[in-house]
Parts: sequence; structure tokens; C-alpha cells
Amino acid sequence: MKLKGKTAIITGGSKGIGLGCAKVFASHGCNVVIASTGVEHGRIAEAGLRDAGFDALFVRCDVRRENEMKDLVAKTVEHFGKLDCMVNNAGWHPPAMSIQETSIEDYENLLRLNLTSTFMGCKFALPELIKTRGSIINMSSEVALIGQAAAPGYVSTKAGQIGLTRALALDLAPQGVRVNAVAPAGVMTPLMEEWANTQYDPKAALDMVDSWHPLGRMATIEEIGEVCAFLASAEAGFLTGQVICPDGGAALGYRR
Repeated sequence: MKLKGKTAIITGGSKGIGLGCAKVFASHGCNVVIASTGVEHGRIAEAGLRDAGFDALFVRCDVRRENEMKDLVAKTVEHFGKLDCMVNNAGWHPPAMSIQETSIEDYENLLRLNLTSTFMGCKFALPELIKTRGSIINMSSEVALIGQAAAPGYVSTKAGQIGLTRALALDLAPQGVRVNAVAPAGVMTPLMEEWANTQYDPKAALDMVDSWHPLGRMATIEEIGEVCAFLASAEAGFLTGQVICPDGGAALGYRR
């Protein structure tokens, strides 16, 4: 119960990695606020945690909208009385496309969703996190560090999250607020399944992604959640400005 008595906001918390974080945080004693635009999935996630005996709250929130991000923090504090951890997880990986195929409008929309939302999450949560000497966790991607073909928009927005993490770690350390990033490789999520289902052989597509990891498989959403729970806990009290890569050894694959 290393997060007992703490309260965390998890954006994009109704599915995928966000849901994995919500489940794991709750299992460690944390009050969880699930933020998502999807009301149906958000309510299901909230009900599932409550039925399991955990304290959870769903707040509909479009992370691209400033007023909704402000309201998210306000509703969290109104309901649970404080905020200890902000997990900026919401984001999207568009289909493969070159820079020539990526319109400026599409890039700016992705920038708003993946990076500006993270900036707002940090900014609006900060006054409450200073009170609790809390922490921020930004969900980046390993491709922000090693690159990815046909994904200039995604890679650049995820790399921006890492730069923001390191900048804020310096600025906020005197106030006792730690800021770290998690950069996974392949994770078995609904988005991954949706991609596989667009391929000629979905199973073969997933097997291919599994093979990119020396451990032979993608991560589960709960495994990423455990990494985040560690970063949110006192066990990581001396970690700030770090990028943790739970990747099953994928970054080592260049040698192949």
C-alpha cells in the first residue's frame, strides 16, 4: 500500500496504459481520478474500481481544452481534498505517414493532444502538488529517444514531453515536486489491437511487434502502471528529471 492516502489524476485513464495505471495505483491504496473524453469507458472504469473496493472518480475531460483541465484539478481537490500525483498519459499515435503526408493542421492538432495537454496538466496541477510535495509523471515513448520511421509528428511531440520533464524537474525541485517521464516500447493496448486489425493478418502483426522485444513480448498495461506507481511513491523520493524505459530490451535491438 505504498500509495495509501494519496490522490492521483490519470488522464486518458479509461483505457490502455491509463487504465493500467488506475488499477495499479488503486491497488496500492491511492484515490484515483480517471480523466477521459469517453464517458462510457470512463464510467465503466470508475465502476470497476469502486466494485473492487477502491476510491475512484471519473471526470469527463478533453485534455486539449484549458478550461476542462482547470476543472479537472478543481473537481479532484473538491472530491478528495488534495492532489499528490499528476499522470499526464492521454495521447495518440496516428497512422504511419511521412512529413510530406502530414498536414500542418494535423501536426498542430497532435501537438495539442500529446504535448500542450501535458504542459497544461503540469501547470494547473502544480499549485496543489506544491502543497503535498507531490510528483508529476509524463507518459512519453521510447521512440522519443531512438526515433521511429514514418512518425515525425508523434516522435517530436513525445520528445517534447521529455524536454518538458527535465526542465520542470529543475524548476520544481526547490519546492519538493518531482517530475519524471516513462517511455515504454510496445504495450498491449486497445490502440495496438486496433492497429493490428487493420493488417492482413492481425495475429502475425502482433507477433511481429512482440518479436521486437528481446523478452519476446510487449508489456502489459499493468506493468507500465507499476513503473508509474513506483515513481509516485516515496520509494522514488530521490528520482527527478529521469526517463524510465520499460521496453523489454527493445532499444538494444539496433544490434540486430
